Amino acid sequence: MAEEEQTGKEQQENKNDHIVFIGPKPFMNYVTGVVMQFTTQNAKEVVVKARGKFISRAVDVAEVAAKRFLENGVKVKDIKIDSEEFENKEGKHIRVSSIEITLVKK
Repeated sequence: MAEEEQTGKEQQENKNDHIVFIGPKPFMNYVTGVVMQFTTQNAKEVVVKARGKFISRAVDVAEVAAKRFLENGVKVKDIKIDSEEFENKEGKHIRVSSIEITLVKK
């Protein structure tokens, strides 16, 4: 039973390895990250995640990686949207939107 739990954890870790979090770095860094996941690490799927003002950048990263660099070798499998509520430094509650775009090899 312990072996089954361990393989489950390993699968979860492997899945976490194929996530690209979008932030303030240059756009092409993220596109390269997605492409590298598919090409050098042979990932079957890659998840592009972003929150707030970086959501549009995540969409652009997914589209450029899939249509220009991987030449239609991958497609969008799933898109999940959500929002989270935070308390900022002033104690004010704010809601931040998030997106997860799952790309998968064709």
